[in-house]
Amino acid sequence: MRDRDDTPYIVIDRDAGGSGFGSFLLGALVGAGLALLFAPRTGEETQEELREQARKIRDAAEERVRDAQRQLEERIDDARDGVSTRYDEVREAVSAGRDAARDARTELEDKLERSKAAYRAGVSAARETIASTSEETED
Repeated sequence: MRDRDDTPYIVIDRDAGGSGFGSFLLGALVGAGLALLFAPRTGEETQEELREQARKIRDAAEERVRDAQRQLEERIDDARDGVSTRYDEVREAVSAGRDAARDARTELEDKLERSKAAYRAGVSAARETIASTSEETED
């Protein structure tokens, strides 16, 4: 049985004057080399896998674009329906306003005619009164 003291460990010593870029580059190269050595597929298989993944990503992107287009079309249709409804409401309100204005004008014209008739009747009555008063005075 092993003791904890027997387990291997790694010590990383940094050079106080360096930037560490060389160590990073060396580690990246070693990691890439190990990845190629331990890759379970051949180059052709890896390329085919990459193509398949690219197709899946493209299909997913196309689906999202189609979904976005559908949502946009629905919103545009909703906006058109709202505009159409409001247009109909405004058209009805304008029509009702015209009808009310026409009715008010007709009513005012009728009142004006009655007022003129009453005025004429009053003038006629006044003339008759004056005429009858003058005849009585002459007699």
